[in-house]
Amino acid sequence: MNTFKDLFLNELADMYDAEQRIIKALPKMIKAATCNHLKKAFQAHLKETEGQVRKLDLVFKSFGVKAKGKTCEATKGLLEEADEIATDFKASPAINAALICAAQKVEHYEIASYGCLHEWAGVLGNKDAAGFLLGILDEEKAANESLTALARSRSNPEALGETEQIGSDSGAADGRSVNLRRGIRPVAATRSRTGSSSR
Repeated sequence: MNTFKDLFLNELADMYDAEQRIIKALPKMIKAATCNHLKKAFQAHLKETEGQVRKLDLVFKSFGVKAKGKTCEATKGLLEEADEIATDFKASPAINAALICAAQKVEHYEIASYGCLHEWAGVLGNKDAAGFLLGILDEEKAANESLTALARSRSNPEALGETEQIGSDSGAADGRSVNLRRGIRPVAATRSRTGSSSR
């Protein structure tokens, strides 16, 4: 009979595969983006994701098992959808908004998954694993908030044609800077801390 620990390790293997797929997908999303701010956000998250894989290695080790992945069908499908949307909206003013939407779908899946894993590690009494997983969960939440801020201040208005697409490193479209790493939002974005920008 499968145990609770087996369930934990099964989900952990799912996310180990997911992060590997995201590492392969992000360079394509960076290339597809036309806004330097979004490119930098994706580049930062790529480096962050590589660190998350190392943390997952430590989680496996803390349970005395070898790190391994199990095909994450959800992430696989979401990333295939990201490829499609990048192709469909290539050269469109909406390309950056489309890429953010695709990226946030992945982020929301990760937030849900790591939320469970963090709780389960605590229930299983593995404080080290719980700590590593909480760190990853916080990073995913911050990345999601950063994308929301970027969408609201730049990419969504660009998609509507309200502002010019900006490929430079200048400030946000409304004159306020956006911290892409920690999710500091313009005033209008403070109404929702984790809401998707695509709605």
